[in-house]
Amino acid sequence: MTGLVALAGPAGAADLAAARMQMALSLGWHIVLACFGVGMPALLLSAEWRAIRTGDDALLRLARQWAKVAGVLFAVGAVSGTILSFEMGLLWPGLMGTYGQVIGLPFALEGIAFFVEAIFIGAYLYAWDRLPPRVHLLSGVPVLVAGVASAFFVVTANAWMNQPVGFVMENGRVTQVAPWRAMFNPATPPQTLHMIVAAFMVAGFGTASVYAVAMLRGRRDRYHRLGFMIPFTMAAVFAPIQIFLGDYAAKFLAERQPTKLAAAEGLFRTGPNAPLSLGGFVADGRLRYAVEIPSGLSLLVGHSPSTVVQGLDRVPVADRPPVTPVHLAFDTMVGMGSLLFLLAAWYAFAWWRRRDLPRSRWFLRFAALSGVAAVLALETGWIVTEVGRQPWVVYGRLRTLDAVNPAPGLWAGAVIVALVYVFLTVATVYVLRRMAGAPREQEPAPRAAAYAPQEPE
Repeated sequence: MTGLVALAGPAGAADLAAARMQMALSLGWHIVLACFGVGMPALLLSAEWRAIRTGDDALLRLARQWAKVAGVLFAVGAVSGTILSFEMGLLWPGLMGTYGQVIGLPFALEGIAFFVEAIFIGAYLYAWDRLPPRVHLLSGVPVLVAGVASAFFVVTANAWMNQPVGFVMENGRVTQVAPWRAMFNPATPPQTLHMIVAAFMVAGFGTASVYAVAMLRGRRDRYHRLGFMIPFTMAAVFAPIQIFLGDYAAKFLAERQPTKLAAAEGLFRTGPNAPLSLGGFVADGRLRYAVEIPSGLSLLVGHSPSTVVQGLDRVPVADRPPVTPVHLAFDTMVGMGSLLFLLAAWYAFAWWRRRDLPRSRWFLRFAALSGVAAVLALETGWIVTEVGRQPWVVYGRLRTLDAVNPAPGLWAGAVIVALVYVFLTVATVYVLRRMAGAPREQEPAPRAAAYAPQEPE
């Protein structure tokens, strides 16, 4: 959240680089788990609801398996989330000490959402054999709601860093704090919508990719087909929505954060007929070796070639973000999102034609990679958001260099945190692989009789 993956600051700012790298690792790792925390409850509730209506044993087994996965990811995510909460205060005291009272509300509400999620996920996991099916299904609804709410509250805090409002600065002190106005700042709608939809896409494509690999290996039974189709359908529904939200976010940047948009597009010259640049890198104060679509950016921003788009020439060099990483990250995000949209369209067309999956093995091959593509789009999107705000941690108000902890030794903490995440990664992958390899045929379906087909009411 604090522009952590940006390049190192001025000479002698080694601890700033350490703080950035540590927070970047923590956020980049945690955000993937957070996405599954938002999207997995929707998948397992969908499977259980259909199992209640049809009595389908495959759906019931999927719901139970996904519930176990959600429980593991929630537990690990709680660890990484706790690390992040400490890092915000330890690494960035200049931010929290000055503006903590302004952005404290969304963090407090996120804490409440987290506890609600923890309580009900525990009830959901341990009540399969103790509650009637429909009551058990309802016990999972707060998990879904709390997961979405938690993501919303956290992203509003980041949105505030991009559009700081809700306070008055008098003699270097924050006064007249309006926490609700700060939380619902101008950047809140585009950022929260973009992120929550991305979370459902990561959870959907990520889950479906596991079953796509299994189907490529010959497991075409109903269990694996449903395990692929339910999450892939969810992600495919959100893919075109994300295209429109991305356009909405870009137009917001053009109006409110034109420097970030200029860095994302590698645009140095202000004026009409601004090109849309694909690829390339910055050298000698210009973008080189990029493929340019004439007037493309002006058309996207204002639907007219004559639309004037602000370039980096209007910004002092000291206030410009590092253009090459922002531009390449932006291209990667858009590219991955576009490919996922095309894959979703292929799936929709085949289903419209034959009510079945595409017959080509290439579809499953691409679907097996869709989870990685979705995560890559997510991570590069956050690089654009965070690095594109540099050198500001609070846009136009507080520089990242002024927010970092001046105490020496931050590199030691970064190394320790990196080792912790290596351990968490290995442990999580090991547990999930053991769960996936467990013989499902030996696992009795919970309350099988209760999940028999329901008579119409």
